Amino acid sequence: MNTRGTIRLATRGSDLALRQTASVSDRLSARRLDVDVVEVSTRGDEIRDELIHRLGKTGAFVRALDEKVLDGDVDAAVHSMKDMPTESPPELVVAGVPERAPAGDVLVTPDGSDLDDLPEGAVVGTSSLRRGAQLRRERPDLQVEPLRGNVDTRVEKLLAPALQREHQRRLDAEDEAEGEHPDAFDQTAEEWFDGLAELERQAMERDPDIEYDAIVLAEAGLQRSGLLDDVATTRLPKERFVPAPGQGAIAVTTRNDSDATEIVRELVDDPVTRVRTTVERTVLAELGGGCIAPIGVHAAVQGEYVHVSVQVLSLDGEEAIERTADLPITSHADAAASLAADLREEGAAELIDRAREEADE
Repeated sequence: MNTRGTIRLATRGSDLALRQTASVSDRLSARRLDVDVVEVSTRGDEIRDELIHRLGKTGAFVRALDEKVLDGDVDAAVHSMKDMPTESPPELVVAGVPERAPAGDVLVTPDGSDLDDLPEGAVVGTSSLRRGAQLRRERPDLQVEPLRGNVDTRVEKLLAPALQREHQRRLDAEDEAEGEHPDAFDQTAEEWFDGLAELERQAMERDPDIEYDAIVLAEAGLQRSGLLDDVATTRLPKERFVPAPGQGAIAVTTRNDSDATEIVRELVDDPVTRVRTTVERTVLAELGGGCIAPIGVHAAVQGEYVHVSVQVLSLDGEEAIERTADLPITSHADAAASLAADLREEGAAELIDRAREEADE
């Protein structure tokens, strides 16, 4: 911390990142600590047209923030844990893991359809190799297309085509009625537009190059962005759509020799979430997949055990190595590493190597 006793938190500048950082800042401020939030541009923010898995295994949204911590420009950095690489400099420590938000994925559609209701050949948007493989496994007929941007941007891209068509339909009806109120509608086009939610108005300004029937997002991202109640969602079952390791969790990194480390650990860390995410990230690290292979790992604390589900898929979703296990909580990290080693021998390593080669093509 600086000489004034202020904790400086580095964050990305996206709305979701700022909301996550605000939740950490609030915990610190509640104990009468002064907090400065420092926005940092990352490589992932700057390269808008590149899929996440091609942005580098060191963490497209992470490295720039942690460099600020290591250089002493800030005291801590706030990350979405699922974006973090499994390897980090020895001087860096995850000092705080707050209580986790929902870990699973949701299907977002304009009308609330679930996955089985989507028409044959429907277009589904996702930027995740894991989600793409899981979708293809469940519905090989689907057309999975890339989707990037902040959470609100992704939702707007989904909503835009149907809203624009409806607006044009109303305008055409008014033209045919020669300026009079069209009998087919109870509102004029202007009244209809004025009644839209802000998210829908923003969507009207979009010019998407792909028309999506549905998109898949993390429920936590929608919740933290304040959009969960504004869109029609269906939860995807975690048994078949195993979430990404650390999804829904926030990580606060500090230098291991910093005064901020103990402060963050005391005021921010949630022990149950730390156990869950330690298991998930240990499995991921031992498997060696990073963000270049479709890997899902989800852990839940159940009494003296940690129930963990692991899913390693081929990119096309046609092959899968899956396992569930109950690990002793007293040795959860070692047990998670042992589980991952078994999975590698059972064929997970081969699937991951193949996914790496195909993703680089």
